[in-house]
Amino acid sequence: MSGANQSSTSEFLLLWLSRQPEQQQQLLFVLFLSMYLVTVLGNLLIILAISTDAHLHSPMYFFLSNLSFVDICFTSTTIPKMLVNHILGSETISFPGCLTQMYFFIVFINMDNFLLTVMAYDRFVAVCHPLHYTTKMTPQLCVLLVSVSWVVASLHTLLHTLLTAGLSFCADNRIPHFFCDVASLVKLACSDTHVSEMMILTEGGLMTITPLICILVSYFCITCAVLKIPSAKGRWKAFSTCGSHLAVVSLFHGTIIAVYFIPSSSQSPENDIAAAVMYTVVTPMLNPFIYSLRNKDMKGALRKMLGRKREST
Repeated sequence: MSGANQSSTSEFLLLWLSRQPEQQQQLLFVLFLSMYLVTVLGNLLIILAISTDAHLHSPMYFFLSNLSFVDICFTSTTIPKMLVNHILGSETISFPGCLTQMYFFIVFINMDNFLLTVMAYDRFVAVCHPLHYTTKMTPQLCVLLVSVSWVVASLHTLLHTLLTAGLSFCADNRIPHFFCDVASLVKLACSDTHVSEMMILTEGGLMTITPLICILVSYFCITCAVLKIPSAKGRWKAFSTCGSHLAVVSLFHGTIIAVYFIPSSSQSPENDIAAAVMYTVVTPMLNPFIYSLRNKDMKGALRKMLGRKREST
């Protein structure tokens, strides 16, 4: 019976953009296309600058290049489908396509979370144990931290994807969003969703809150270490190495908490969409600017790389 119900829904409708007024649809299309292109170009420049400049072959920039790669993939999971649907005048996404989009969306959002946590640990070691930084943050450890993050994110996502795939979907196939979100799919199911909801709240919450706690503990230790520095200039220099990371963490976790951990009765669907746009589009777009504008080494590497390209042409 469950299989029959599920097979009756072969596709879903992503309705958010099509529900907007016609003129607003065109404006939103141009806006999302522009933000997507800026995101891809900005993060590609970060990856190229780090890979071509030997001075940036350090743990912090290794993690940053991974973050840029994940941000490109993260944004590419949702925005191109929405843009293509608008061009074709379609609202549909197939059931397998919806599950695939959901899978990669969860993988990449968790990778963003884990990489921000690993970067916080890197800053903790750099500020609190500067003399042991090179011996602690070895290339082997950096690769291991990123690899473990991929494995944990993939297993976590597989759990939620399998639970969602096992649900039954009946007549209502309308998703008031611009991508297939696990919470939206669970709301549409006409079978028992108790297990899925509990896993989203418990296991999903644990996967979000635990990295955030690790980040907060890291920065508490960093703050304690920095306050022991006698000179104001030394304290500012130590804090400045963490400013970019703190800005990205605040933007990312603030919007995630707003969407998934504030009761739905206390916020409107429009607020949900606005917060989702912040962490799916705006944060990945701003990351290259935040990390490059506040970083002299990164700005220098970008200038050298662009200078070499101009000379070669």
